[in-house]
Amino acid sequence: MKNKNILAAIAAIAVVGGGYGAYRFGVHQGMQSTSDNGATAQVASDTGKKPLYWHDPMVPGQKFDKPGKSPFMDMQLVPVYAGADGDDGSIAISPRVQQNLGVRTAIVTAGRLPSGVVAVGSVAYNDRDVALVQARSNGFIERLYVRAALDPVKRGQPLADLYVPDWIAAQEEYLAARRMQGGDTASLVDGARQRMRLAGMTDAQIQLVESSGKVHPRITISAPINGVVAELGAREGMTVVLGAPLFRINGLSTVWVNADVPENVAVKVRPGDAVEARSPAIPGSVFKGKVGAVLPEVDTATRTLKARIELANPGGQLVPGMFATITFASSRGAEVLLVPSEAVIQTGTRSVVILAQDGGKFQPVDVELGGESNGQTEILKGLNVGQKIVLSGQFLLDSEASLKGTTTRMGDVQPPGSAPEAPLHHGQGKVERIGKDEVTISHGPISTLQWGAMTMGFKTAPSGPPRNVGVGDRVAFDIKRRDDGAFEIVAISPVADVPVTNDKAIGGMKMRTAPTGATK
Repeated sequence: MKNKNILAAIAAIAVVGGGYGAYRFGVHQGMQSTSDNGATAQVASDTGKKPLYWHDPMVPGQKFDKPGKSPFMDMQLVPVYAGADGDDGSIAISPRVQQNLGVRTAIVTAGRLPSGVVAVGSVAYNDRDVALVQARSNGFIERLYVRAALDPVKRGQPLADLYVPDWIAAQEEYLAARRMQGGDTASLVDGARQRMRLAGMTDAQIQLVESSGKVHPRITISAPINGVVAELGAREGMTVVLGAPLFRINGLSTVWVNADVPENVAVKVRPGDAVEARSPAIPGSVFKGKVGAVLPEVDTATRTLKARIELANPGGQLVPGMFATITFASSRGAEVLLVPSEAVIQTGTRSVVILAQDGGKFQPVDVELGGESNGQTEILKGLNVGQKIVLSGQFLLDSEASLKGTTTRMGDVQPPGSAPEAPLHHGQGKVERIGKDEVTISHGPISTLQWGAMTMGFKTAPSGPPRNVGVGDRVAFDIKRRDDGAFEIVAISPVADVPVTNDKAIGGMKMRTAPTGATK
């Protein structure tokens, strides 16, 4: 009887204990659920906004739908709200910080891009503005008015007096024919006039003989154009023969500049293009002109072509031999998007412009560049007219973006098709569990990631879990970081000996320490 009473008491105690355990379990679960909901409610009540998701700032690509501890680091997940920095790939900078960073902005404009070709050359005479004075008859130079080369002359200015004996007989014959009376003398007068022309007399000189009725054996040679005496072939008292060159006069109203244009940009230079010329000998003066011709010959030593530039030369300021810098100001083609060249950041593989948005936000934008000239760069893709871009402080803005964990900061984003392959990291350990899309491994230190020994899960390849290993196997494996921040197993294989380590839980992860006596 006593035994029956003892068994009944034990059974009653067991029932009461089980009920109390179930009660405590339910209370614990309720408190856990209330804690999670309370955390969300607390965040929402503190900020007035509902979080979009939670993430680990060290692995910003991985998103979580509720708060908790990060699976990557020993820290709590951070909420991200709508419009927060990094949510739309932009960062927000206060006006005070913008001023400290020295941020300057400009507007994207539309216009024509100048050719941007600059060349140097030397001034030369315009060979199309030249006059050659020759002796039209045999004679003697009695007087010379211009006695040195490069003397300036004006049109109509006397150059020399010539005595021409051959003119005397022709003029006397003409005057004699005019004095004859009776008969047909008109033909004789015409014939005498023609012989004076053949002797080299001009119509003006013949009219002088006719009007004066006297012989004029001397002639005064005058300058036909304004310019300088480039060549002087006459000396006072010398004998000259028919056709002998006496003076060569070059005009200075226009000059040529023979500019050396590199062959790789010569295609941008065409006849008729407008140019501006500047010479260090005449500071502050700009001479306008145009390309007369591009000579079809390449200098094999300098790999340049000669562009013949014709410049207006008011006042004769430019003289042959001067150096001149030529700017080809051609602006052919349709209008294009233009930004100041200082706004473009060249990273080596891509080009980036920082776009300034409303509310103090800044966003890096990949752009495709065209030509560049005179501090302006053509934008083929990535921007629109009227957008505001940053001219200075771009690298400091990128640093600010990095500190705030923006996922699209310039150092992380690669254009499609040009992203480098993620590096592989090697490790060894023991397989603890094999799931459908994850393998948990207790591994040793991985130096390339600066990881210590720990137990963690790795994503499997798209083909599925590995078939050549099982739970408890010691393996060597290679992993790489995926776009979402998780690590994926690229290769895994069993090995004979992997050092056994002791598990130690740290911050929700199982850390390992080397066995006693192991060599460090």
